[in-house]
Amino acid sequence: MDPPSDYDLAVHARRGDAEAFGELVRRYQTSVFNVCYRMMGNRQEAEDMSQEAFIRAYSRLATYDTERPFGPWIRRVAANFCLNRLASKAPINMPLMDEHETVHTPHERNLELATETAERARAIRHAMADLPPHYLAVIELRHFQELSYNEISYTMGISLSQVKSYLFRARKLLGEALKEHE
Repeated sequence: MDPPSDYDLAVHARRGDAEAFGELVRRYQTSVFNVCYRMMGNRQEAEDMSQEAFIRAYSRLATYDTERPFGPWIRRVAANFCLNRLASKAPINMPLMDEHETVHTPHERNLELATETAERARAIRHAMADLPPHYLAVIELRHFQELSYNEISYTMGISLSQVKSYLFRARKLLGEALKEHE
C-alpha cells in the first residue's frame, strides 16, 4: 500500500487528525529546519523557529490550498515567520563553522585546500548575515532549498519580477562583500 499523499494528509489534518499532521511534520521537518537555520543562523533558534512554524501552520491549515503542493506552503510559513522575527531583532550571528566543514586529512595540500574552502564558506555566511532579510530569504530558497523562481514567488508571496530583482540585488551585495573580504 502506498503511503498517503500530502493532499490526503492535509485534508485529514484539517479535520483534526493530529497523526496526519504529524506525518506532514515528519516529511517536512528537515526542509523547514533548513530554511530557518539559514535565515536565523543559529541551530537552537532555528529549532525553535521550526517548531513554531509548524504550530502556526497547524493553526492556519484552513488557509492552505490543497490544490497546491504542501512543501512550498509550509516553507512559506517558516520563511515568513523568520522574516518577521528578523525584522524585529538585531542583526543575526551566522555560525562560523558547521559540522560539514571540519578538516580531517593527513595530507597538507588537502588540509590547505580544505582550510581555504572553510574560509570561503565563512566569508559567504558573514556576507549573508549582512543581507536584508528578504534578500537572505530568496538566496536561501533558491540556492539552498533549490526552489524555482515560481516556487519562490509563491513561497514568499511576491511577484516573479520581485524574485528576480531580489536575487539580482542579493547576489550583487554578496559579490561586493566577498570582494572586500579578499
